Amino acid sequence: MRPFRSLRWRLLVLLELGVLGVMIVLALMLSAAVRRTWLAQLEEQLAGEARLIGHALAPAMAAGPPEGGLDAEAHRYAALLGAQVAFIGPDGTVWGASREDQERVENLLDRPEIRQALATGRGASIRFDPAVGYEVMYVAVPVEAEGRGTGVVRVALPLQRVQASVARLQWTVGLTTVLFVGLIGVLAFLRMTPTLGTIRDLSDALGRLTAGDLEARVFPRTDDELGDLARVYNQMTERLRETILALREEQSRLAGLLERMTDGVLITDGEGQVRLINPAAARMLGISPEDAIGRSFVQVVWDHRLVELWEESRKRGQEEVSLIDLAPRRPVVFQAVVTPLEGEGGAALVLLQDLTRVRELETVRRDFVANVSHELRTPLTTLKALVETLREALEEPQTAHRFLERIEGEVDRMDRIVGELLELAQIESGRMPLQMARMEMAAVIGPPVEELRPLAERAGLTLTVHVAPDLPPVLVDGDGMRRVVANLVRNAIQFTPSGEVRVEAERVGDEVVISVRDTGVGIAPEDLPRIFERFYKARESHSRGAGLGLAIAKHIVLAHGGRIWAESTPGRGSTFFVALPVQE
Repeated sequence: MRPFRSLRWRLLVLLELGVLGVMIVLALMLSAAVRRTWLAQLEEQLAGEARLIGHALAPAMAAGPPEGGLDAEAHRYAALLGAQVAFIGPDGTVWGASREDQERVENLLDRPEIRQALATGRGASIRFDPAVGYEVMYVAVPVEAEGRGTGVVRVALPLQRVQASVARLQWTVGLTTVLFVGLIGVLAFLRMTPTLGTIRDLSDALGRLTAGDLEARVFPRTDDELGDLARVYNQMTERLRETILALREEQSRLAGLLERMTDGVLITDGEGQVRLINPAAARMLGISPEDAIGRSFVQVVWDHRLVELWEESRKRGQEEVSLIDLAPRRPVVFQAVVTPLEGEGGAALVLLQDLTRVRELETVRRDFVANVSHELRTPLTTLKALVETLREALEEPQTAHRFLERIEGEVDRMDRIVGELLELAQIESGRMPLQMARMEMAAVIGPPVEELRPLAERAGLTLTVHVAPDLPPVLVDGDGMRRVVANLVRNAIQFTPSGEVRVEAERVGDEVVISVRDTGVGIAPEDLPRIFERFYKARESHSRGAGLGLAIAKHIVLAHGGRIWAESTPGRGSTFFVALPVQE
């Protein structure tokens, strides 16, 4: 079974089966056609002989069945023709027959050839005769005398010779088929040998090439398309070998520099063109590696400080280090280290260490200390002044009581700032657990709005709520999300001198969106991107808050997998949006 797994044997077997099938079909069709032709000729021959006999015996049969029958005539004509002859009367009785068994048949009127002859003037049928052991063709014609039918003459001949002729024809066609199939197989085998040999050579060469053998070649065996394919393969392999060798040479020189490096790396040649740049360097410089390769170092970096550092290092032939800040063009800060490459004719290695995150952390820490100091200094200064004034007003109870109330208010303000700082720290660090539960949106919005309604009424504002019907429940931490709504509504009341504050909830796609809309002073475009930062206050804001409410709201919403943003037009009001995902 193993040879039949090869392409050669499978193609050969398929070809041979196809040719054999065609030849068998042709042989069957030819045999059937020859048999039909011979049977038609035999039928015409027997019909002619029957008519001649009928014409000769018409007068004798016109007088009715003769004394002693017509057996003698039947035997005489049977001997002359080498066939079986029978004379049948109009009523189907046998008047004479060359075979004794037919003489004993009482009536032949039900035989198909007799019925057909009486009906159409000629009848024929073929059926198996047990007496001779072959099929026999029966042909019958009517006998007429003086314009009326006087009987039927039937001539029968066994088909032994016809079957023997058909068998000889089939044997001849079969022998021809075998010889033809064998010849086709030999020719196909000889023709496929070079073609399949080239395919096998290509397969072996590709396997060797895949395994790393760059010397794998194919010898073309033919001058057809497969030969051209073999030659193209050899050319491709040669070019691939040259390319891989060049790449291996470059990799051996740069593998130690680029392996697992997160810092930016550039290599310039003696003409100042960039020959290598890694993705980290391209990201820091805001350029794609494809655009940087082959261009001058000046065009790639576009920063005079880095260019001067690079030129100074090449001029002195020693390493140079400098801190580069690309602001305001790009918010990137990195430390550049330029090192000349010995023996490279002016080539240099440039390392860029990204310090942007470090600078951001330092800025955040500095701003945080400054903001906390500023927020706490104000109440502390006020407390100090109130204490000094209180010492002088101890003898006046009403004045002392008023100062104590102010002291208590400042202490509460400090306590609120510290509490918000602790809450924000817990949220950002992920240590504040969320008690998630499915809640109706009315239960989330209603309590904080009703709690702040007296504040809105004292400010002369209209506070309305609209929750769309059939809103699905949302999976939220009830206290946390109410805190978000309260912060947004409180800010809207604080920055709306007159008009309306409207709280709405509706479904938009796969989210439930809460909006808090006011008709207040609005937010300047330059302040809008920063309003969710800690301690950030717009320049027009006169709020006494610490600037932590929106930062806390942002982190609570993000912890729910939601989104928060604001839209505003100065002088016309602002709208804050909170989008929470719907979990069916």
